[in-house]
Amino acid sequence: MTETPEPKDKLDAEVVASGPEGDAERWRQVDWRRAEADVRRLRQRIFTASKAGDLQRVRRLQKLMLRSRANTLISVRRVTERNAGRLTAGVDGEVVLTPEAKMQLVDRVQNAEPFKAMPVRRVYIPKPGGKRRPLGIPVILDRLHQARVVNALEPEWEARFEPRSYGFRPGRGCQDAIQAVHETAKGKGAKRLWALDADLASAFDLIAHQHILSQIGTFPARGMVRAWLEAGVVEQGRVHRTEDGVPQGGAVSPLLLNVALHGMEKAAGVRYYQTGNSAGKAVMGSPVLIRYADDFVALCHTRRQALEVKAGLASWLAPRSLAFNEDKTRVVTLADGLGRAGARCRRCRRSVSPTRPPNRTCPFLSIRLSTGRAMAGRCH
Repeated sequence: MTETPEPKDKLDAEVVASGPEGDAERWRQVDWRRAEADVRRLRQRIFTASKAGDLQRVRRLQKLMLRSRANTLISVRRVTERNAGRLTAGVDGEVVLTPEAKMQLVDRVQNAEPFKAMPVRRVYIPKPGGKRRPLGIPVILDRLHQARVVNALEPEWEARFEPRSYGFRPGRGCQDAIQAVHETAKGKGAKRLWALDADLASAFDLIAHQHILSQIGTFPARGMVRAWLEAGVVEQGRVHRTEDGVPQGGAVSPLLLNVALHGMEKAAGVRYYQTGNSAGKAVMGSPVLIRYADDFVALCHTRRQALEVKAGLASWLAPRSLAFNEDKTRVVTLADGLGRAGARCRRCRRSVSPTRPPNRTCPFLSIRLSTGRAMAGRCH
């Protein structure tokens, strides 16, 4: 009887089996440096195409990003390991903590599991003054899909966003917004000494869905964005429809807010030099608008100009279902001071030297954080 020889190295061959142990091993063997490089490179290509105005190429690259396994891996890692709310469950009560569960989540997305947006779970966090801020907690699968969509949509809009928009953008923060105020208002020759210190009333909760969808246009995942906007909210065991607003707590919500508020500078009458040594600087006589999320400051030459900016922006905000929070919106001089992004900014009214008369306006801008620590640009 002739025996069939066994294949060489059969017992030594590395076999990755499906199941808890095999999935855990696959997760541990992911080359994260390569995955991050792939996603970063594709984001850069989307940004470059958007900057060049090649919308057809942008859409093609976005579809590639939405199919990318590297994007799915990076997004799973973000929502299960890096996000602050990774231990908070949505309405399905599911959290993903183990390596095998993370790998199974990757497989569910890559195997094109039918997508259906789930309602968010409403929770409240306290705010100063006794008020509460509503948050919407999506289920883990929706968080993953939103992180994937952000990687496709964000670079397109980063190529378009206004230069003095700082909230919820990569590589920017509140310190940059404070520095922009300082650069505009410092020095003896500063002309924009009036400010519209403004805040929008419940911007996340009120912004019109149709405006967001019209802004993103033919984005390949437009249907997913619409589904998240209309998914509803579960509060005290009851599902409530959402006819406007984006839920604070989702990965895509801050980006959608920035997309919806894009164009605010133009509506305020801000104009920039396009050529020459002054390219990128505000035109003489033009106001300067500095925005951090739904808070912003418009630095103007006169009180009248500040009031005109406010009136123009009120008309621009109305079709977006937004309005000023009148309790927090005011027109002030920089000598009176303004407070934005956790800082208090004002032009000091004190003597710069013993030879100068008292109460003379100091040519510097004093900036003090809410913690009491002074920043660069303080007097003396």
